[in-house]
Amino acid sequence: QVQLMESGGGLVQPGGSLRLSCLASGNINVIRDMGWYRQAPGKQRELVASIRRGGDTNYADNVKGRFTISRDDARNTVYLQMSSLKPEDTAVYSCHINAWVKGATSTQNYWGQGTQVTVSS
Repeated sequence: QVQLMESGGGLVQPGGSLRLSCLASGNINVIRDMGWYRQAPGKQRELVASIRRGGDTNYADNVKGRFTISRDDARNTVYLQMSSLKPEDTAVYSCHINAWVKGATSTQNYWGQGTQVTVSS
């Protein structure tokens, strides 16, 4: 059993910064991929950023240069540092991991509940 808990969302002014955290807990052995998705009202969910266990990162074009994803494997935590925030960044941000649980030979996907990020003056 795996649980993901996001934190750090809230209200921020345009141009401001916010740091999201996602803590994975439960019967985890190794986390392969970690990522952040977001969904704004009336829009489809989109991948914001992802990071592989080896450290390779991938970003959506509209956040590249402003957002930074990182991970702390000792704490089973992934972060999303968001800077130069724009109103169009407003969305529910959800954490996702692909991981091996203890005793498993294949990975499974897990999702957090999401945290609201609102960028407004």
